[in-house]
Amino acid sequence: MPEGRYVIGADFGTDSVRTVVFDADSGEQKGSSVSRYRRWSEGMYCDPGENRFRQHPLDYIESMEESVKEALSGLSEKEKKQVVGIGVDTTGSTPAPVDESGTVLAMIKEHEENPNAMFVLWKDHTAVEEAEEINRASKSWGGVDYTRYEGGVYSSEWFWSKILHILRNDERVRGDACSWVEHADWIPALLTGKTDPLKLKRSRCAAGHKAMWHEEWGGLPSEEFLETVDPLLGGLRGRLYRHTFTSDTCAGGLSGEWADRFGLRTGTTVAVGSFDAHIGAVGTEIKEHTFVMILGTSACDMAVSPKETLGAKLVEGICGQVDGSIIPGMVGLEAGQSGFGDVYAWLRDTLLWPCEYVTEIKEAAGNSKEALPDLLLSRLSEEAAGLDCGTWPLALDWLNGRRTPYADQKLKGALLGLTLGTTAPMLFRALVESTAFGARAIIERFVEEGMEFKEVVASGGIPKKSPYVMQVLSDVLNMPVKVAKSDQAGALGAAMFAATVGGVYGSVTDAQKKMGNGFVETYEPRRDSVRKIAALYDRYRETGGLLEALLRI
Repeated sequence: MPEGRYVIGADFGTDSVRTVVFDADSGEQKGSSVSRYRRWSEGMYCDPGENRFRQHPLDYIESMEESVKEALSGLSEKEKKQVVGIGVDTTGSTPAPVDESGTVLAMIKEHEENPNAMFVLWKDHTAVEEAEEINRASKSWGGVDYTRYEGGVYSSEWFWSKILHILRNDERVRGDACSWVEHADWIPALLTGKTDPLKLKRSRCAAGHKAMWHEEWGGLPSEEFLETVDPLLGGLRGRLYRHTFTSDTCAGGLSGEWADRFGLRTGTTVAVGSFDAHIGAVGTEIKEHTFVMILGTSACDMAVSPKETLGAKLVEGICGQVDGSIIPGMVGLEAGQSGFGDVYAWLRDTLLWPCEYVTEIKEAAGNSKEALPDLLLSRLSEEAAGLDCGTWPLALDWLNGRRTPYADQKLKGALLGLTLGTTAPMLFRALVESTAFGARAIIERFVEEGMEFKEVVASGGIPKKSPYVMQVLSDVLNMPVKVAKSDQAGALGAAMFAATVGGVYGSVTDAQKKMGNGFVETYEPRRDSVRKIAALYDRYRETGGLLEALLRI
C-alpha cells in the first residue's frame, strides 16, 4: 500500500468554507481550516426583512482558495503531490443563473452588484408564492404529480421556485441567463474547468431532492408541466440536464489553474458535488435504522434505506427520497426544520439588545461583548434545566417557517401561556422543547410509513456546545442520541467521497469504516422526563393543529 495518499474535503456552509485534509489510508486528519465569506459577513446583497439571502460567487472562490491552502499548509510539497482526490459539499438548494460558458452572471460586469445574478441561498424565502403555484399545478394539471418523490410538497427553498421568482422579477437576468447551476455543481465544474452548463455533471442529490428529477419520468419535469406553471419556464428544461450522478463519480480532473492555486497536481480527481447535510450524514457514519440530525441554524435530518426495504412506498411530507443521494445504492431520505439554532439565537439576541446601549451590563459581565452570547445561553440552560415540569409556556418552532412535515414557509412561530411571571429561562426551555418536538413530529412521519429507527446521531454546531439541548432531545424522542466526534462532519464526508473517487477505497461505505471518527457522547432518555414530556408533546401537536391556519400569514 502506498504511503501518504491524501484527500481533501471542502464543506461550503452558510457562513464559511471548512476544509479538512486526511491521510486516506490511516484516517488521520492532517490539516483543517475555516474561511468566512467576507461579503456575506458584511451583510451585503441580503435583506432579512424581505427574506432575501444572496451570496456572491467571489465569496466562494476567495474563501475556498484561502481555506484549502491553509489546510494543506502542514503538508510538504512532495505530500501535496500525493493528494489523490477532492470532495465538495454545499448548502442547498442554492442555484445561480449562468451564461453559455457557465459563468455566474454576477461575475460579469453588467451584473456584478445585482443580487438576482448571484447564488440564491437555501434560506432565501422570496419564492413562497411561486412554490404554492408549483404545488397547485402539480396536483391539478392532469399529468404526473412531480412532487411525489419530494414528499408531496414543493418548497420555496428549492430550485424551480427560486428560478421562477427571479425570472418574473428581473428582465435583464431573464434575458442573459442561458441556464441555472446549483452551487454543489458549480464548484466541481469550476475546479475542473468543465463549466459548460450543458455538459457538466449534475448532482443526483441536488436534482432529486430539489428539482423534481427522477428516472420514472425521464429526468426533470416535462416541458408541458413547466409551461403550465408559467410560460417563463418554457425552453429552460432543454438548457439544463437529463442525467445525474452520485458523489462517488468523478466530475473531472483538477485544472491547471486551480492546481497552481492550491499547489497540487494537475488532474487530481474531483468528485461530483452534493449537499452538506447529505454528505455530513456520511461523515457521521450513517447506516440503516440511524436517524442523523445535523443541527445548526436549521436542522437537516437524514436517513437511508435499502431499495428493497422501502420498495414502492412514498413518505409524504418530507424533503424527498432519492436513490443514491446519501449512500450510493441506497435510497436517501431527507427532512428537517427551517429553524433550530436560529430559534435560540433569536431569544439570545432579543435578550442581549440592551447590551448594545448599556455599558454597565458589559462591565458587569466581565467579558467582551463577543463572549456574552455563549455565556448567556449557558446560563439559560442551567436555569431551564431546574424548572418544574409544566411551569413554562408552550412554543411552536416555526419562526422560520416549517420545512417538514409538509413544507410551509408561510407559517409563523408562537409562544402561548405567557404571564407576568414568565422568565427568560422559561422562554428558553419552551423554545428548546419546541425544536425537539418538531424533530419528533418528523420521525413519527417516517415511522407512520413503516420505517424504524434505533438511534439518533447529532452533529453540527449545537451538540457539543449544549448538553442541555441534547438531553432534552433524547427525552423527547425517547431514544439514545449520539454526538459525532468530528467537528467537521460535512468536510469529513466530502473527504470520504474524495477517497472513493481517488481510488483509495472501493466504496464510500469502506471509506466510512476507515476514516470515521466515532462519537464523543451518548445521551440516554431519562424515564421520568420521558413520561412528563409526553403530555407536553401532545399539547404541541394539538395546539399546532388548531393554530396552523391562523399562523399562516
